[in-house]
Amino acid sequence: MSKVTTDERVRKDSLVAKTLRRPEFGAFLGAIAIFLLFAGTDTTHNFAGLGGIAGWTDIAAPIGIVGIAVSLLMIAGEFDLSSGVMVGTTGLTIGMLVTKFNMNIWLAILIALIFAAIVGLINGYLVVTTKLPSFIVTLATFFVLKGANMAYTKMQLGTVRVSGTDLAPGYKDAYQIFASQFNIGTSGFQISLVWWIVITIAATWMLTRTRFGNWIFAAGGDANAARNAGVPVKQTKIILFVTTSLASALVGVMYVLRLAGMQAGQGVGQEFYYIIAAAVGGTLLTGGAGSAIGASIGAAIMGMAYIGIPFSQWDSDWTSTFLGIILFSAVMINTYIGRRAKGGKK
Repeated sequence: MSKVTTDERVRKDSLVAKTLRRPEFGAFLGAIAIFLLFAGTDTTHNFAGLGGIAGWTDIAAPIGIVGIAVSLLMIAGEFDLSSGVMVGTTGLTIGMLVTKFNMNIWLAILIALIFAAIVGLINGYLVVTTKLPSFIVTLATFFVLKGANMAYTKMQLGTVRVSGTDLAPGYKDAYQIFASQFNIGTSGFQISLVWWIVITIAATWMLTRTRFGNWIFAAGGDANAARNAGVPVKQTKIILFVTTSLASALVGVMYVLRLAGMQAGQGVGQEFYYIIAAAVGGTLLTGGAGSAIGASIGAAIMGMAYIGIPFSQWDSDWTSTFLGIILFSAVMINTYIGRRAKGGKK
């Protein structure tokens, strides 16, 4: 009898192959390994407890919130290097409005969010119309905002910090929504953790269950083919630039309410952490692949590193080196696993 072969076009992948091809799978394994590493070397015996989890999620949540938006933008094939400085710009804008103009905190927050959306709109419009690399356009925006933050704050206040936002009308209600704590047992968790989880779920649903999610993948995978298929590539990218700026502004709101003020340099340099979180989570730098869950896992890894290193009594000066090793290793592992998974279907 002749051997019957199955047509590859109708052959179904195994559950293992499907799991391995998930962009966040390598990051998930890395997160488990890093958690076990610091839980085992922790000299305080708090890292794996609720107190330790509250500590590293406090650091990871803001990174994750913006990292998810950055990941979506990277999936579409673009970058935003102004996402970090936008955190400080938003906080300074709110601080200036409430201290110089005695504005209600809610109105100040609304104006700051509108300003952030306009900056994102300008970034996106310039990228899609001039065809310049988003790296260049948003780097220019970064320097414009960084200089304006410092110069304008010093010109108005004679210092590089805005303070006193806790005296603004409506502050207490805004604080409860954006900067308060809630207790699990005896440990206090920041409300930013809830925002992070909700945004992760919403972004994952949007990416996997909506037409706009398909447009994001198509825009980053092959923009010309996507246009020919009717995908509004330009509009999709502009919306993602606006979303990234708004995510940064949300974190800026959280900081200015929590700290009752803002430094002019707040957020500068954080844009690289957002990109690292996305890349560690399996988002391709070339676009076309990635996930919101992966970006959140990448942020969690960074939070664990920042807390785990001092808990293990290692020199904290090595934190950035550790993150660099994590980034390189995660990208290599994700690439290897992805290739092996694709090789499973011949």
